[in-house]
Amino acid sequence: MSTTTIVLIVLAVIVLWVVMAYNGLVSLTNHAKEAWSDIQVQLKRRYDLIPNLVETVKGYAAHESSAFENVTKARAAAMGATTATDKAQAENQLSSTLKTLFAVSEAYPELKANQNFLQLQQELGDTEDKIQASRRFYNTTVMTLNTRIQSFPGNLIASSFSFKPMDLFELSAADAAAAEPVKVSF
Repeated sequence: MSTTTIVLIVLAVIVLWVVMAYNGLVSLTNHAKEAWSDIQVQLKRRYDLIPNLVETVKGYAAHESSAFENVTKARAAAMGATTATDKAQAENQLSSTLKTLFAVSEAYPELKANQNFLQLQQELGDTEDKIQASRRFYNTTVMTLNTRIQSFPGNLIASSFSFKPMDLFELSAADAAAAEPVKVSF
């Protein structure tokens, strides 16, 4: 084998490695974006359920207006958050206000027996489970992407093509109380 052939083979292997590493990073980035989209879909479903839940509870507990206002404000803040960090903080606040709403409903036995309320409660519980599953999938995908971006030799390709680590969807230390699930059963 000539020196030229050996050099061409080595160059071909390097080019092939660069292409595979780049495509792997693109694939992981797209999976992370898909996972974020899954979270957004479930959060949208949650946002759509909350006004119905609030209206149902309002009929029984009209004098609890501060709880309803807090849920509405937290919902608006969560819907307006754009980054993973901001979204996580807003969602934690929304979960806290929903806990307050469910605590209010505890004082009204006739509400606890209302079919609409029970159905909304069940749907919200199902949605909370789906949100948690979506968060886990997103965080796993982002962790894999970030590890690849930060590890050698993938970091060479990542920095050459401007791949950036993504934020995890996580609770801050200040939001530790929100780590508990929203109570949706009586």
